[in-house]
Amino acid sequence: MKKWFHGLSAALFITAGTVHAQSFPSRPVRIISPYAAGSTVDIMCRIISPKLTTSLGQQVIIENRAGAGGAIGMEATARSPKDGYTIMLAASGFTVIPSLNPRLSWDPVKDFSAIAQVATSPLVMVVHPKVAAKNLAELIALAKAQPGKLRYGHAGIGSSQHMAGELFSLEAGIDIVNVPYKGGKESLSDLLGDRIEMSVQGVPAVLSQIRSGAVRAIFLTGPKRSATLPDLPTIGESGLPKATANVWFGLLAPVGTPHIIIERLNTDIIALMKSPDVIDGFVNGGSEVAISTPEEFARMIRDDVVTWAKVIKQRGIKME
Repeated sequence: MKKWFHGLSAALFITAGTVHAQSFPSRPVRIISPYAAGSTVDIMCRIISPKLTTSLGQQVIIENRAGAGGAIGMEATARSPKDGYTIMLAASGFTVIPSLNPRLSWDPVKDFSAIAQVATSPLVMVVHPKVAAKNLAELIALAKAQPGKLRYGHAGIGSSQHMAGELFSLEAGIDIVNVPYKGGKESLSDLLGDRIEMSVQGVPAVLSQIRSGAVRAIFLTGPKRSATLPDLPTIGESGLPKATANVWFGLLAPVGTPHIIIERLNTDIIALMKSPDVIDGFVNGGSEVAISTPEEFARMIRDDVVTWAKVIKQRGIKME
């Protein structure tokens, strides 16, 4: 009798959960942006939210929870109810932070369910025109001939720009010096002023300087070429496929969120990301739309965690 009662209770609990998931959403949905207002993630949230509001039939509210490189908003998401009413738009730094700060109370794989990737943002390695290298092979040869002499600037310890440069250095077997700045703009300023030799930048931030010849582009860090620089090869095409660093953006939910809700959100996100005004909004912000299934996005996150943990350990990277 007792076993029958417990079995009935479990069945009723599962049924109640299924009914709840099927009625989703019945109230407003919150998207947490773990970065400040005006950031790329925040802008993406503001492009997505009106469309998602329409498709869900409920208001989608943006909540900025900035701080600690995104860790505050990420923890808030992980600790939220597992009901689909709190989701988060994260950037690829999400998979870097835990290896830089092992005291975090959340894990990017164990505490989150992937919903969908929404975009990528290409990075490019650029050098000062005085640097005697016009392609990847020449840059590696130059670095090997002058170990510890070439300096590359980036947007700060643990940033996508920093990690792309460190992965390049590791896979190429070269000794280059990383120079952290408060942001990419400051790094570019010192490159233009001939105070450093190289810099990893977002394509939109340095496109005009590439076209004017103020800097020379060597390679893209991502897995595919950029529509704005179609003749510039990727680092993989240039001979270092293991040094590919993909900067991504995507939506996640607390782990344990019902799969039926994850699938509903994924379907709606994929549909709205195909809208011409959404595509234009992302392109104008320097990103390219890139959508995925939950399984594909989860696999990307797992792979990134392993990659960056390895780079951080082997390069001895520590937070400032």
